Amino acid sequence: MATVAGPMTPQRPLPGAFTATPAPAPTIFAANAASLRQNPNPAPADPNSNTTITSHNVEPIELAARKINDTLAGEERFPDLESYVTQGISGEYEMATNPACMPYQKLGQYELPAKLLDQANHSGLTMQMGVFPAIGHAWAALDNCLYLWDYTLPNPEIIGYEEQQHTINSVNLAAPQAGVFIKEIAHLIILTTTTDMQLLGVATQTAASGQKAIQLYNTKMVIPVRGLSIDHVVSTKAGRIFFVGSKSEDIYEFRYQQDDGWFTSRTTRICHTKTQYSLLGDNTRAMAKYFSAAQAETRIKQMVVDDSRELLYSLSNKDEIKVWRIQSELSCAISRSIQALRQNLSHMMPGRSELLEQCKIASLSAIPATEASRISIMATTTTGCRLYLSLTRGNWYGATGRDPPNSMQILHVRFPPSDPNAQPPAGSPSQPGQNAVTQYGSQAGNIDLNSQLLKDTDAGDRYPPGNFLAHLPGSNDRQDRIFCSAIDVGRIKNSYEASQMSRRFPEFGMFIDLPGNFYRMVDTKSGSYGATSVPLGYGNELATQFDEPSTEIAIVTSSAIQMIRRRRLVDMFAAMMKYRSADEGLEGEIKRFISKYGRDEMAATALAVACGQGIDVASDSRLTSITDPEVREGARKAFTEYGGDPEFNANAITGNNANPVDNVRPSPRCVGMALYISRLVRSIWRKPIINEVVSPGQPTTLVSTVDKQKLRDVQEALTKLYDFLDANKTFINGLKGPQAATRGLSRQAELANQGEAKHMDSMMKLVPRMVEGISFVLNLFENKVEDILAGLGDESRKRAKELTYESLFVSNAGRELAKELVKAIVNLNIANGSNVDTVAEALRRKCGSFCSADDVVIFKAQEQVKRASEAGGQSETGRVLLNESQRLFQRVAPSLSDEHLKWAVEQYVGMAFYAGAIQLCLVVAGERDRAKRAAGWLKDGKPDNDARKEAFESRQSCYGLVFATIVKLDDETHASPEKMDGQYTVAAKRRNEAYDIINRSDDAVFQTCLYDWYIEIGHADRLLEIDTPYVIDYLQRRSQEDRGHADLLWRYYAHHNDYLQAASVQLDLARGYFELSLEERIEYLSRARTNASTRQTTLMEPRQSKQQLLREISDLLDVANIQDDILQRMKSEPRLTGPRRDEVISSLNGIILPIDELFNQYADQASYYDICILIYQVADHRNPADIKATWQNLIDQTDDQSQALYGRSALSWETVGEKVRELGRRLNVSDATFPIQILLPMLERYAMAAHDQKPPSSWVLDLFLALEIPHETLLPVMEQMYYGNEHPFVGGKRRVLAGQMVYLMQSWFEESERRGERVPFGSEENMSVVSDCAAALLRTGDLDGGARSGAEGLVGSVVRAMR
Repeated sequence: MATVAGPMTPQRPLPGAFTATPAPAPTIFAANAASLRQNPNPAPADPNSNTTITSHNVEPIELAARKINDTLAGEERFPDLESYVTQGISGEYEMATNPACMPYQKLGQYELPAKLLDQANHSGLTMQMGVFPAIGHAWAALDNCLYLWDYTLPNPEIIGYEEQQHTINSVNLAAPQAGVFIKEIAHLIILTTTTDMQLLGVATQTAASGQKAIQLYNTKMVIPVRGLSIDHVVSTKAGRIFFVGSKSEDIYEFRYQQDDGWFTSRTTRICHTKTQYSLLGDNTRAMAKYFSAAQAETRIKQMVVDDSRELLYSLSNKDEIKVWRIQSELSCAISRSIQALRQNLSHMMPGRSELLEQCKIASLSAIPATEASRISIMATTTTGCRLYLSLTRGNWYGATGRDPPNSMQILHVRFPPSDPNAQPPAGSPSQPGQNAVTQYGSQAGNIDLNSQLLKDTDAGDRYPPGNFLAHLPGSNDRQDRIFCSAIDVGRIKNSYEASQMSRRFPEFGMFIDLPGNFYRMVDTKSGSYGATSVPLGYGNELATQFDEPSTEIAIVTSSAIQMIRRRRLVDMFAAMMKYRSADEGLEGEIKRFISKYGRDEMAATALAVACGQGIDVASDSRLTSITDPEVREGARKAFTEYGGDPEFNANAITGNNANPVDNVRPSPRCVGMALYISRLVRSIWRKPIINEVVSPGQPTTLVSTVDKQKLRDVQEALTKLYDFLDANKTFINGLKGPQAATRGLSRQAELANQGEAKHMDSMMKLVPRMVEGISFVLNLFENKVEDILAGLGDESRKRAKELTYESLFVSNAGRELAKELVKAIVNLNIANGSNVDTVAEALRRKCGSFCSADDVVIFKAQEQVKRASEAGGQSETGRVLLNESQRLFQRVAPSLSDEHLKWAVEQYVGMAFYAGAIQLCLVVAGERDRAKRAAGWLKDGKPDNDARKEAFESRQSCYGLVFATIVKLDDETHASPEKMDGQYTVAAKRRNEAYDIINRSDDAVFQTCLYDWYIEIGHADRLLEIDTPYVIDYLQRRSQEDRGHADLLWRYYAHHNDYLQAASVQLDLARGYFELSLEERIEYLSRARTNASTRQTTLMEPRQSKQQLLREISDLLDVANIQDDILQRMKSEPRLTGPRRDEVISSLNGIILPIDELFNQYADQASYYDICILIYQVADHRNPADIKATWQNLIDQTDDQSQALYGRSALSWETVGEKVRELGRRLNVSDATFPIQILLPMLERYAMAAHDQKPPSSWVLDLFLALEIPHETLLPVMEQMYYGNEHPFVGGKRRVLAGQMVYLMQSWFEESERRGERVPFGSEENMSVVSDCAAALLRTGDLDGGARSGAEGLVGSVVRAMR
């Protein structure tokens, strides 16, 4: 084995290599420097593994959809080919010995038809054979005859073409050029003979069983090829045909067109190379060969078309590779011989390798641009090495036919596996089977550079993504063999090995013995691979293992066609469960699988096997699902017991409002579940459901974007997944239920389990949603989609054409659109005469979420409405049908949408079924808010940002339909009479029915909205006629916010004779905080006092509460009147000016102020003494000193102001007297605020004071007598004044008092006579008092003549009365 050598200077510059640059000083990053140079943009982390998704306030379905999208995005970031096939060499293989680990397995061996074998043996002719996977047939050429048959059938029909007269050299299949042939011809067979090349058209028909039948057409398109000895033909996807002969390296093209042109014929042979030798005629060249010395001719032995780059690669017998640009003409872009290519290997090789020094190139394989941007060719050598060649322009960028390459280099060499039977050279450190990738600039690994295991390889093919087969001819002691290798995609994807990816190229390897001599090998599934259409993610076979069929390769031999199949990872896992080692057991196998592929991939694979995805080859060589109970149980145990645990990351919590559950990293089991689901639906997830097919001259047709059988397969797999998870949820952490998440755990473990349960539950909810969604799509395409979409609106039709499966499964908009489509389907079937029950029940059974049992009832109700319309809404039959439809609608009221409800109401109103429309709306409103959250929201005052508001708005949408119905009802019936001929008219009956339902409704929210609506449209008086407690409750609530509602409330009470409540409302209005003037408040109080004083008709009148209310009203009215007096005074107050005046008037002309504030802030400060006295009266203030002082101030103020106010029109004493008389009346001559014992002396003093004009002597007594002060009250006060000898009632002033006393007694006597009292002065006691007083005055001598006569007359009258 070669020893490790240091890096050598390359002979020509390489992309990215700067060998002359001094090496930088070592850094801490030196170990990863080479990797970073090769991968400047490291792939982001796989979100499938250990991803934390923020799920706070996210619906479970949306959370699951995010997980699926993140998983699909992670799958698309699978490393591209150039991430692990880097500059260097490699040789790591895992040569499988365990049947479970073999990358390929034999499928079936299809024997050649016995008739062909007999004919070949009988004629002794050499037979050529091959397979055309595109048409599902094998072919065989015997001399001039071509035979085709379906090789998968046991007794196939053989189709022969025997019209050819010359020996057939080659048979190939090509795609036809567009527009040349009829549309039935989808393929062309290129038949090459010794003299010509012709095209046969092939039409295929696929039966229901999947078998293909073909029909051949003779296109009569032929070109001459005599003398060229054509043995190799290739074609492009566009239908261009290139071919070479066995005698030169010239490349020809077979050009054909539909008709002959002016200067061109239907078929033409063009030579694109035109070497000097080829310019000679065929006979001339034959003579030249005869006379010239023998020398090796250069000829092309293989051509490969790279349609992805528009390039053609050719390999000559001298191991020269040429790259041709496929443009209008074929031109050579670059060529390299094997010797030139070897020159750049020295810097990559750690030592000498005989495998590369003496080898030849056996074959070429194109690597499409979708798989790698720069690596374009893989060359297989006769020693079994694989040379990966890069074609670049500008030393870095990938090349195409439009941007041809200017560099061709060997980027990577893949050596064959070590020969286990070979003895390593002495002292060699290499260990076969333990190989690694060696990069430029790094140390060599242990690679067997001289392995002879694949010596004498004569053919090798590479089939994307990474399947390699090499043919090794047999010998006397050995059959022909095929070496098969495949990339271990799982190890590349494993995130644990991501950092080592650039130094790993892991492959499985195995040998397959062939049943006969090898002819060729063909990929029967060619063109169907690739997880993505770009290099990143292209090779992820794990993502497509449930979505695309595995690679199947047909190996054609002389005795049979041997089929082999690339095994998927899920198949290998299932086989591992089946053929597990007895020593290590199940646990050992699972742990080894985890160590290689990671726990996430293990969980996904185990789940797939448990759900029946594992496939194996049965004894009859057919593929069959693995149903062995021990395999399923082992997979179940691996998923449930080895799926790992979730992790809670407390350090990731940010913010006080962060939900700790959002910082849970789901378990590998949860990640594996997401992986499996995403792989099942990846082919449909982002695709639109409907595809528009536009054909020239034909109307646009709408078809399913995804094949229906594919949809059924996905649906079946999802159903099995759900059944498995549901059956095993007691064993799966995250599906055990909320109790299991908190049982005997720490807080961190509890949060981790809660987060796990949240993610698992979300996916459990998404799976049945997808199953039903697929059922809906399948049902949709059972009908004519064009007619269904015609029943939708323009916007809905547009959205339907753009609807994707993801939107259908996840978004609310998609589900609502699906429901619209369901309605359109039902309507279409009803229009076609189908039974609505049958159609709706079928939809409900298949896709219940889109067409539930309630939807079925709705469809039935709609049908009843339509039948009623046909029968006539006013007929008896129509009414019966309408009542039945209402009953059905009310059955499904909780799920009745606004659209359905509006439609029903419109139909009902159109048929004058007003009561039914109103009743249906009220029932739906109640069912939408069964918890009565809207009533609570109204009761709490309609708070903003309250979740209950949504419930109210939902109800309100129903009430809006009720109000519209009422308007229509009123419009239709207002002109109709109530009765006719003593009977209610039909219109009156309809009106009474409707209003009876409205007024009898116990829906408080409805009544509130109804009353609001009445007031809004100016029909507030309607409320006065409604006799329900809801009106009072409504008005009481609204009266707290609006004066108009408060007015309506007291009017309602008064209208219904509840005057006490009306007075109470008016009192509240008067003292409330509405914007009312003082005058309006006084008016309310006046009305309230009137209502409170009115006798009610109720038998049990609450007398005590009535008196209390009346007292409150009166007291407040007194205060209000005082405030009004102050207000009026302030308005004319000259002392009050400027802003202060406006402020004072504004404060007074509003709410009724407290009495103390009126006194202290206004009346007392403004010296309004009369108002102060009134305030004393209202406040029941009885301090004699205050009252006396205020009266004195009032008298003095009135006297002082009389001249200024009245001038000479009134005397001052008259003004004072009028003021006292006015106050006396307002005070009701109260003993407290109108004290006679104080006021009488005070006024007498005033009258005796000096005045310009003296008042009459009896002025004071007349003033009090006018106020109806009793004589018996005034006389004692006068006596006290007379006998008290207090100033100023002394001296001559006593005479005045004596005369006034006589005047008072005379007035008293006259009053008594006028009344006709039996005893003068009302009683004997009063008469005795008067007699004594008059006698005493007569004895004093203070009486003048007139007064004395009066006194004597009084005494005499008393004496006479006493007789």
